[in-house]
Amino acid sequence: MNRLAPSPAVRWIIGAVVGLVFVIPFLATFLFTLSSPDGSYSLDRWFALFDPANAARYRPIWTGLANSLILAGVTVLIVLFLFTPTMVLVALKFPKLRRGFEFLALLPITIPAIVLVVGLAPIYLQIGRTLGTGAWTLAFAYGILVLPFTYRSIQASIDAIDVKTLSEAARTLGAGWVTVLVRVIAPNLRQGLLAASLISVAVVLGEFTIASLLNRQVLQTGLVVINRQDSYAAAIFTLLALAFAFVLLLIIGRAGRAGSGKAPE
Repeated sequence: MNRLAPSPAVRWIIGAVVGLVFVIPFLATFLFTLSSPDGSYSLDRWFALFDPANAARYRPIWTGLANSLILAGVTVLIVLFLFTPTMVLVALKFPKLRRGFEFLALLPITIPAIVLVVGLAPIYLQIGRTLGTGAWTLAFAYGILVLPFTYRSIQASIDAIDVKTLSEAARTLGAGWVTVLVRVIAPNLRQGLLAASLISVAVVLGEFTIASLLNRQVLQTGLVVINRQDSYAAAIFTLLALAFAFVLLLIIGRAGRAGSGKAPE
C-alpha cells in the first residue's frame, strides 16, 4: 500500500552497503591484532590479555572496564527509578508540562561534552568532598548525558498505551501509586525500558570526554593509556567493546520487533 516503501532488492542493497561500512574496518582491525612482523597471523596477543603474568600491564583497562560496568548499572538505575517515574507523573498529572519537559530532556544532546564538563566541574568539586571521587559518581553526569536517548525510547512506549486509563482502573481496585507504577504501568513499558537501559549502557561504555576531563578512570580512558603501551591490546579491547555494543543494538532491534508483533490489531 505504501508506494514510498523500497523494494526488497533495494533493502538488500542498502543493507549490504551498510554492512560493508561496518564490517570492513572491523575485519581490518581484527587482522591487525593477529598480524606478526614476519607476516603470519596468530592469536597470541588475544591470549596474552588473559595471562596472569600480564595482569599488571593491563590493569588500567581492567580497572576502567570494571568502573564502566558499575557506572552503567548506576546510570540504568537512575533512568529506571528517577527519570521513568517522572515521565509517568508528567503524563498522568501534568500533561501541559510535556513540551517543556521534553525540551529539557533533549537539551543535553545539543550541548558539547566539553561545555557540560565546565558546568559540572564545580558541582563535582562538592560531590568529591561529600561522596568521594570514585568513578561511580560520574553516573550523575551520565544520567544527564543519556536523557535525550532514553526519553525517546520511554516516551514512545508511554504514547503507545493509555497510561491514564490503566492507572485509574488500578486505583479504583484499591492499588496504591507504587503498585500502579510497578505492577501495572512498568510491565506495559518494558520494551521502552529495555531499549533505554541498553542504550544507556552503550553510551556509558563509549564515553570518554567527561571521564577524562573529570579525571576518572573508565573503559575509554583505560584504552588511551594502554594504546601508549601496546596498540595491539588497545585494538583488541576496542573490538570487544564494539562487538558488545553491536549485540546491544541487536537486542534492542529484536525487542522492538517483538513488541510490535504483540501490538493489538
